[in-house]
Amino acid sequence: MIFQPAIIALLLASVVTATVAVVASGFGVQVLRHWDITSGSERQLALERLTYLISTLLGLAFAVALGSLLLFVLNADRMASQFVGAMCAVGTLNANAWGFPTLVLKIVNFFLAGTWLILNEVDTRGWDYPLIRAKYRYLLVITPFLIAEAVVQAVYFLGLEADVITSCCGSLFSTDAATVAAEMSALPLVPSIIGFYTVLSATVVAGLVFIRWRRGGWVFAGLCALAFVVSIAAMISFISIYIYEHPHHHCPFCVIQGEHGYIGYALYLPLFAATVFGLGLFAMLPFKQIPSLRAVIPALAGRHATLSVALFAVFVAVATWSVATSNLVMRN
Repeated sequence: MIFQPAIIALLLASVVTATVAVVASGFGVQVLRHWDITSGSERQLALERLTYLISTLLGLAFAVALGSLLLFVLNADRMASQFVGAMCAVGTLNANAWGFPTLVLKIVNFFLAGTWLILNEVDTRGWDYPLIRAKYRYLLVITPFLIAEAVVQAVYFLGLEADVITSCCGSLFSTDAATVAAEMSALPLVPSIIGFYTVLSATVVAGLVFIRWRRGGWVFAGLCALAFVVSIAAMISFISIYIYEHPHHHCPFCVIQGEHGYIGYALYLPLFAATVFGLGLFAMLPFKQIPSLRAVIPALAGRHATLSVALFAVFVAVATWSVATSNLVMRN
């Protein structure tokens, strides 16, 4: 294992987050079995008191989980210089078999934790704990993923050795490689551009429709999920090559480096945040008919949709600016 402050912080963060989730899940089982808002029993009063503490701890733990994704990628990029053959985060993640599985789990948990925080926010707005069972059921789904992340990340970091020869991003994202990333890199230019702007435009329009008339919320949330996938594919297939001004450099990680103006942060941060706010509608909309939430959810959903649309617009604007100001000229 390579000992660095960032690695220790990531290990501690994942262990603490998973531990808090396990403890909260145990409390959640008690809530699912015994919660009765109409009861004045001692057990019910104890559950009501504890739920504030547990929700606060989970909120802090999940906030750490959100931030750990950024720290993980940033640390992987900075560690690239320690591995022979590595040029960016790809080389660090390829140093053993557990790097990319850790990244995938962190991305999944980013969205799971984000939507739980939104669900918890909605629950706190109701006077009768309207979503307490729903959010603890959801927690029982999230907890195994958090445990898996903590275990896989520990295996990854414990298995890192500085004398390993790893592969660079050029081999992973080469159009000749037999990988999903290579298939994205090989996507034809013009159809990729058309598909990207079509999906992102449809997402923004669906969001504006929902904001104005509170219709089509499910469509907008679904398009947010699709927009995220399409945007990642677009980053690999064409946005990256215009940033690098090189027709064969498709790496989606090098964009966070200083030589490219750290533009990756201006792309990825709005994209991930926009997707979380959009997916939050999936957490809210099933409960819009609950009496204590009839006024809360429309207002909150509108606010989140507005943030999602604005952030998707920022992402598209930065991507478009990167392509428009590039000196690369592609003919397809």
